[in-house]
Amino acid sequence: MQPNIILVHVDQHRFDSLGVNGHPLVKTPHLDRLAAEGANFTHAFCPIPLCIPVRNSLIHGVWTSKHLSICNWESEAPRPAREGLPTFSQSLRTAGYNLGYVGKWHVHPQKDAFDYGFHEYVPEEDYANWRAEQGLPRRERSQGWFGESDPHITPEQSRLGWGASNTIRLIEQFSQNDAPFFIRWDPSEPHLPNIVPEPYASMYNPKDIVPWPSFPDSLEKKPYIQKQQRRTWQVDDWTWENWSPIVARYFGEISLIDAQIGRILAALEALNIANQTLVIYTSDHGDMCGGHGMIDKHYIMYDDVVRVPLIMRWPDVIKANTQQGAFVSSAIDLAATFCDVAGGVIPDTFSGQSLLPIMKGQATDTREDIFSMYHGNQFGLYTQRMVRDREWKYIWNATAEDELYHLPSDAGELNNLAADPAYQTEVTRLRHRLYDWMNDIRDLALNPWTEAQLLNDLKV
Repeated sequence: MQPNIILVHVDQHRFDSLGVNGHPLVKTPHLDRLAAEGANFTHAFCPIPLCIPVRNSLIHGVWTSKHLSICNWESEAPRPAREGLPTFSQSLRTAGYNLGYVGKWHVHPQKDAFDYGFHEYVPEEDYANWRAEQGLPRRERSQGWFGESDPHITPEQSRLGWGASNTIRLIEQFSQNDAPFFIRWDPSEPHLPNIVPEPYASMYNPKDIVPWPSFPDSLEKKPYIQKQQRRTWQVDDWTWENWSPIVARYFGEISLIDAQIGRILAALEALNIANQTLVIYTSDHGDMCGGHGMIDKHYIMYDDVVRVPLIMRWPDVIKANTQQGAFVSSAIDLAATFCDVAGGVIPDTFSGQSLLPIMKGQATDTREDIFSMYHGNQFGLYTQRMVRDREWKYIWNATAEDELYHLPSDAGELNNLAADPAYQTEVTRLRHRLYDWMNDIRDLALNPWTEAQLLNDLKV
């Protein structure tokens, strides 16, 4: 029997900012419950930590070097994905699914979700009109990207509350039909700025928030562009006292998201369809939010931004309380997984692997390492690739210093060992591994000059 599928795909939720993932303060009881009743994937990584490229990787199931939408639209390479690439939504529609989409689109500048096979689409831009119709003032934005309280609304009147209500409406609508459904909710939250209503705006005391393990970073022996990222955002002299109120609102918004997840789970139970529904929670990528003293996500491959939460519940298929440590390439693996779960065709173009065997307990670790890529955004184009295994992370920066981090002893990725002669054996090993992967996926960044960098150790 084909299950219903609900994907909650949020924006910039750090892996470590969940109760179930060990944060001592963040209150996420509903997501914790979802993990307790299903599986928590602890090693999921995004294929690229950038909004529009990763959303194209999710819908098309391929790496950015194949779909070619490599930057956000307002940046250096504002192009849509290549025409003619298959999508998971087309496969699900062919398999007989009703498809609904709520929230942030960010896939194509001219085409919307209807053009990609969805039957119902509620764009996030409609929230402003709904808010005005309720007689509510416009959202505050007096502090730019650093967030503030929204004193004019209740949690149910927030953009998150509105998005959850529309998601529940589609669940109720589609559940009246015999056909299975796929519903995707893409809120912009918890992406900064966090403009949060009470009680969530003041739920966390900034004085109680301990700095991220990555916060005390001098950025010595690291690419210059990381210091420039701080300067451009004018946070280069910030202390944790500057950051902690921002992080507090970020946590508040995560708890507000969690409350909406609770509403959705309650709706499934009220309709008696929870056992027939696969629920997935994940994020497009993480958020620095003060990590390494930075904001946003650019020019870096730290776990702050490349590691993402991934929680799945599917009663009678996924064993409860599963801690799953397999390496997952979140977006491209999910695309293949949706097709497989639905009994649809996985297009030959897809680069990922279905997680269904892992979900059923028929397979464990299928990868020894994981990869991510970046092409630049806001400050210029910038070629960057990452390979990470259980012990080491290597980052190839084509036009800057490379990076090597020993993760068991340096969880904050503070000490770059790439230029240390004592670790050149690891650098060489990981460069060759990265080359093999780039060659396998036909990465456009691979050419005779970059091959020489990777294979002949022609880097400073």
